[in-house]
Amino acid sequence: MTESRAQFATRLGVIATTVGSSVGLGNIWRFPYEAGTNGGGAFILCYLFFVFVIGIPVICAEFIMGRHNRSGILGCYRRSSAGRRWDLVGYAGVLAGIMILSFYSVIAGWTLEYLCKSIGGIFAFESDVDRHRAFSTFVSGWRPVMWVVVFLLINCMVVIRGVRKGVERISNILMPLLLLIIVIFCINSCFMPGAASGFSFLFYPDFSRLTPSVILSAMGQAFFSLSIGLGCMMTYASYFRDDTSLVKSAVTIGLLDTVVAILAGVMIFPAVFTFGVSPAEGPTLVFEVLPAIFSQMAGGSLWSPLFFFLLFLGALTSTISMSEIFIAFLCDEFGLNRRNAAVITTAIAIMLGSLCALSFGPLASVDLFDIFDFTTSNILLPAGGLIVCLFVGWKLDSAIVSRQIEGRRGVNPVVYSWLLFCLRYVAPVGIAIVFIAGLI
Repeated sequence: MTESRAQFATRLGVIATTVGSSVGLGNIWRFPYEAGTNGGGAFILCYLFFVFVIGIPVICAEFIMGRHNRSGILGCYRRSSAGRRWDLVGYAGVLAGIMILSFYSVIAGWTLEYLCKSIGGIFAFESDVDRHRAFSTFVSGWRPVMWVVVFLLINCMVVIRGVRKGVERISNILMPLLLLIIVIFCINSCFMPGAASGFSFLFYPDFSRLTPSVILSAMGQAFFSLSIGLGCMMTYASYFRDDTSLVKSAVTIGLLDTVVAILAGVMIFPAVFTFGVSPAEGPTLVFEVLPAIFSQMAGGSLWSPLFFFLLFLGALTSTISMSEIFIAFLCDEFGLNRRNAAVITTAIAIMLGSLCALSFGPLASVDLFDIFDFTTSNILLPAGGLIVCLFVGWKLDSAIVSRQIEGRRGVNPVVYSWLLFCLRYVAPVGIAIVFIAGLI
């Protein structure tokens, strides 16, 4: 890259940026409604299994590839295989990154719209019917396109400044702020009348609800939330210093991502049960149900803007990482400077994101939003995770794997053996079974 492969300055920067990639709308918007529609506790147990038995090993595999090759996903496979036979995998990761950036920005745009609405206090006087009609009218019109453009321009202002001055610096600010706001919401939720019911729904597993579709949803949520399978962690790892512990970083990411996801449930479900709302409301939980709840809460004029600001922060930390995949690709493969690569990435995302935004209205017959969502979550991410496991576990020189995992500080041999076992056997088999079941 024209930046001579910039590196993160501090360990805090490594954790903040990689966790920021994972923690976002996937945790705060998607996890609660996935848990709600899939039975709560049983879904969460499956989710935890996939995070720690599959997710963390896959993150380690991407870290190994990224730091060893000092390149984006395409360059990692090309250099590791000494040829172009694996280029298709790299291109698939780049494609997944720009697709997720595009449809993700649509939801991020919705958060900006509702942030402005909540500041104006218009939720307080809407009935449930009016609120549903307002959301449907909004998403089916042209206004979401404007918010896609606004959000992606904000995102561009961050990534265009580079790895240290842009990505790392803003992540060091946004992640602590995001966690602080979540904790404030959770404390408030613990004192709600429906707290006990909400916690029971979240933490008491009903195994009768455990079906193949629930297991598939849990794995898809783990992949989506952790940003694995598309080369995002490879790209970030290419900026790691040599003394960064890959295993500790991967475990930290898995832990913090899981904590935030569960805190999001703690934040939302006590309010849902307090006001007699079904937890299985689906994707509209955040944009239709929660505004109604906020309007009935004491201090609703404060909680509503704070919540949608939280969603905005989560979206931004994730889209920064999605942008980095395509930026690294343009810089590595075409020799572009970072500024031009960031502008091109933003322009492509605005074009595709605008089409996704119109999928709920003028382009409903095409529905590019759902196509992008299904293709990435159910095909490209699991396939990418499966391939990186097999590649690092079986094809990549074991000396490279050992050197990258052990690093300068070394690692417990038991941890190394466990990691290699998961990469070679557990993760590929688990991903393949659920992946095939999902396609069928």
